[in-house]
Amino acid sequence: MSMEQVAEDVDELRWFKSSYSGSGGGNCVEAATGVDAVYVRDSKLAGGSPVLRVGRTEWATFVALAVE
Repeated sequence: MSMEQVAEDVDELRWFKSSYSGSGGGNCVEAATGVDAVYVRDSKLAGGSPVLRVGRTEWATFVALAVE
């Protein structure tokens, strides 16, 4: 799997949380899509969170296995 912590500026990405995430806090992640990757971060830390970049193919595989 191709995954790495991002060192580049990702502030301009459009981040979203799952509709399954409640508004009461808790353990949630945010994701944003780029041209060739999906970016993931901890929603509680938002701008201060480390960001992981996952290849689109690897992300699609992860999602397919997660919903089985």
